[in-house]
Amino acid sequence: MSKYLLNKFLFTIDRDPELVERYREDPRGTVTWWEAERANAILNLPEGEASSWLSFTDEEREALSTHDYVKLFELGAHNFLTLTLFIALFERDYSEPLGFQLEYARKLQHWSLPYPDITT
Repeated sequence: MSKYLLNKFLFTIDRDPELVERYREDPRGTVTWWEAERANAILNLPEGEASSWLSFTDEEREALSTHDYVKLFELGAHNFLTLTLFIALFERDYSEPLGFQLEYARKLQHWSLPYPDITT
């Protein structure tokens, strides 16, 4: 398991409106593409610089592919990265103010301190 890779996915998808839409419409395809094309790219370095060893576990891939933010939280994905991306994905589907944020809180309310470890 790589919390770093989960967080890198959440961070990079959230920073690009086109990728947010792609992930909303085709989550499994976006995860597969991102893992193959972007997972090993080194952040903030010139194009072509890459590592070669990072990949998602089956459990991480499935949680990302199904937009399962509760499972991502349980796997140690950073809660702020998860929340900001999923707000971009789903806030528009709620008519009430803070609708998605309230849903996010409700689905994670079974957690109490200590939360899952989010260190990478």
